[in-house]
Amino acid sequence: MKRILTAIAALALVATTAVPAFAGMLDDIRGRNVVRIGVSLGGEPIGFRDDQNNPVGYDVDVANMIAAKLGVPVEFTDVSGDARISMLVSGQLDIVVANTSATLERAKSVNFTIPYNRAGLRVIVQADSGITDLAGLAGKKIVVGRGTTGETFIKNAVPTAELVYVDQFAPDGVLQLQQKRVDAAIEDSSLLDYLATKNPSLVTLAGLYSNDPIGIAVAKGDPEFVRWLDMFVSDYIQSGAYAANYKKWWGETANPPELIALW
Repeated sequence: MKRILTAIAALALVATTAVPAFAGMLDDIRGRNVVRIGVSLGGEPIGFRDDQNNPVGYDVDVANMIAAKLGVPVEFTDVSGDARISMLVSGQLDIVVANTSATLERAKSVNFTIPYNRAGLRVIVQADSGITDLAGLAGKKIVVGRGTTGETFIKNAVPTAELVYVDQFAPDGVLQLQQKRVDAAIEDSSLLDYLATKNPSLVTLAGLYSNDPIGIAVAKGDPEFVRWLDMFVSDYIQSGAYAANYKKWWGETANPPELIALW
């Protein structure tokens, strides 16, 4: 009997100490009554600041929708490049909605939801540069975001190119293009297509060099939180909010990339 009572007491102790581990991020967010979301404010229309210095853009709208579904206010942090991942891993952010390509390499460090957007790498050049393809970028100055998929691609595709690094594509990379301090840039098509419509001195090269799923990123260790966010993205797609948000920022005639709901 004594042995049985000891075993029961041990099981009770394990159960008691295990409870906090199951609380998870959803309870943490509700407990502190704020969700900390990283967004990249480095380029229109994905994320930027309006005339009153408020965060706005496609990703900012998605982040605000998440906060509304959670029922808490949102605290924004402007992140870019490698900081998007490191701030999640270190626990400084709860969620990253920052135009982050869901790659196998990044998935070693963080978890991704199903895609809430899709984009491909595109190159933009000076309209009078005479550059018409990747081969024409050899020996040219190309502005790239540090720690981005564009940096990795251009290093492999055009190893002789001179890379000019920026932490924020806008305004830093855009300014270098506008001042003709660089010959070209590589970034997500969602940013460069928009930029080309606003700057007649810049043109995009035909074709995409990738077809990247853009996912919401969270720290590892809480699969239930990822599941909830997958359900959010599914509802975002199926409800029509995705198409409406995309056309809000890219125009009513834009064709949103096809996304598949999981739920």
